[in-house]
Amino acid sequence: MIPEIGHFSLILALVMACILGILPLYGSFRSNANFIAITKPATLGMWLFITISFACLVYAFVTDDFSVKYVVLTSNSELPLLYKVSAVWGAHEGSLLLWGLTLATWAMAVALFSRSIPPVMLSRVLSVMGLIAIGFFLFVLLTSNPFERVPMQPDGRDLNPLLQDFGLAIHPPMLYMGYVGMSVAFAFAVAAMIGGKLDAAWARWSRPWTNIAWVFLTLGIALGSWWAYYELGWGGWWFWDPVENASLMPWLVGTALMHSLIVTEKRGMFKAWTVLLAISAFSLSLLGTFLVRSGVLTSVHAFASDPSRGLFILIFLGLVVGSSLALFSARATKLSSTVKFDPLSKETGLLANNIILVVMASAVLLGTLFPLITDALAIGKISVGPPYFNMIMVPLAVVLVFVMGFGLVIRWKFDRFPRLISVLWLPLVFSLVAAIVLPLVFAPSFDGLVFIGLLMSSWIAFTTLMWLIKQKRSPFKLSGTTWGAVLGHIGLAVTFTGITLVSIYNIEEDIRVEPNDSYTVGEYRFEFKGVKTVKGPNYMARRGIVDIVQNDKFLVTLYPEKREYNVKSMPMTEAGIDAGFFRDLFVALGEPLGKDGAWSLRIQYKPFVRWIWLGAILMALGGLFAAFDKRYRRLNRRKQKGATA
Repeated sequence: MIPEIGHFSLILALVMACILGILPLYGSFRSNANFIAITKPATLGMWLFITISFACLVYAFVTDDFSVKYVVLTSNSELPLLYKVSAVWGAHEGSLLLWGLTLATWAMAVALFSRSIPPVMLSRVLSVMGLIAIGFFLFVLLTSNPFERVPMQPDGRDLNPLLQDFGLAIHPPMLYMGYVGMSVAFAFAVAAMIGGKLDAAWARWSRPWTNIAWVFLTLGIALGSWWAYYELGWGGWWFWDPVENASLMPWLVGTALMHSLIVTEKRGMFKAWTVLLAISAFSLSLLGTFLVRSGVLTSVHAFASDPSRGLFILIFLGLVVGSSLALFSARATKLSSTVKFDPLSKETGLLANNIILVVMASAVLLGTLFPLITDALAIGKISVGPPYFNMIMVPLAVVLVFVMGFGLVIRWKFDRFPRLISVLWLPLVFSLVAAIVLPLVFAPSFDGLVFIGLLMSSWIAFTTLMWLIKQKRSPFKLSGTTWGAVLGHIGLAVTFTGITLVSIYNIEEDIRVEPNDSYTVGEYRFEFKGVKTVKGPNYMARRGIVDIVQNDKFLVTLYPEKREYNVKSMPMTEAGIDAGFFRDLFVALGEPLGKDGAWSLRIQYKPFVRWIWLGAILMALGGLFAAFDKRYRRLNRRKQKGATA
């Protein structure tokens, strides 16, 4: 009975989405207050029914209802409770239902926390989100019904062992909050174009929502990187995997959108650019969904795929992009700006910043889709790997960092070169000193790439600190936007430092060891004590025991595992990691070698790898500070009072 309630609730959610997508929009054109008043109740209804539907699916998993086909395919009675819940979005049908729930949640948040937005504008924003919801609810109902019944089965086929992990339990919801959150910026841009009033107000209303969506996307990407690091046993943190790229592209464009909204709000400029970025950010989020769910790309992350379903998403993507670009063309005359600015100004710096970010996103898009294009044209199967991405992205990142340092301290409208020199010479000197001295003092060897990486990181950090000092105000009196910029830029500097040092000074050794053998890496001695068999909740594991000694003092014991799951006999590697602020020691258990108890081990020393994710956390905090700046609420209240008067 519960699955039927879930299915019926999904149908009702579709009905409410149709009401939301059509009636308030019609009312906004006809100035019909009654239809406009439907906006919030329809949004609440859509959210309520999709929440009930999702809760019913969760209940089916938790209670092991193996009469539901989706539960049979992705769960098992032996699964721990956490993974039974996360199995709900562990494959195609449930993940798309989660997508719909996330969209409805964003719409509900906009309806509740946008009281200062004029009702006509709000009705258009939520109607656009309702129209998007129609597409996804139809997608689930017509092609991906998670409530389909089958004869009761004795047990399920189990969740993919790769997904039986805490990181993957929280990674998809976090990533979806970022993906789907870009629909809010898209909806504001489309609503502004529908109304033909593309002033600074819509940018002000859109900025906090865009920042929050970007925060979720940042944390989602960081979680995915962290999971790939410790779960796959590779010891890496980014592999230019197609699905990794699918989340990176909207993040790059979303970062450009955040900066472009600043200029549109403050100076009434870049309106066309900002609208295009909002369309592109959400379109790339839809493209990411298509890449993961269509089966056109092979990836360790693409756990559920179906070409026919991918076709549905591709058609939906075409409708969203095509209709929004058509509207953009119709409103082109209203997107021009007569505001002037000097080539040496903050406006120019932000424009350069955005162009570089868009070029980076385009390069990633080309590298991700190029194998598909060559295959479709029967040219042959061509793989695009890290060499391409590193060759393109590293130089662009260097230029981006250089522009960031200038862009933060340059004044609005116009500036003078002598003033910039007087402000930036000290950060430049400090950056050069740090890039030269730090490797000589702390690193095992000096490397030109380390010099460039540390110069980039130091340049961002020192120019940001100089800009903060130039504010000449108490830290407690600075705005949330100011602190957001500081934390965001410092976070990027920390991430670049981690990327640089772990890429250059990482030590990786694949060795053969017998019990009581040892192997030395730098000042660390890895002593292999043997392997024992342990039983998990739904798997058997062979657990290695590795003592680590530093300078003849015992440090820690690591327990890398090789797991064999009961239902899906798929071997999984669980690395043993001794995490530290300045370095990680990483041990992965390989395969048994002979009858004398010998095993293969992968040992890695990874300096500053945690700084990559620490930087992401700082960037996310910066986004939150900017999103909750008190100035937005004050300006919106004044706007509302002015409209009422």
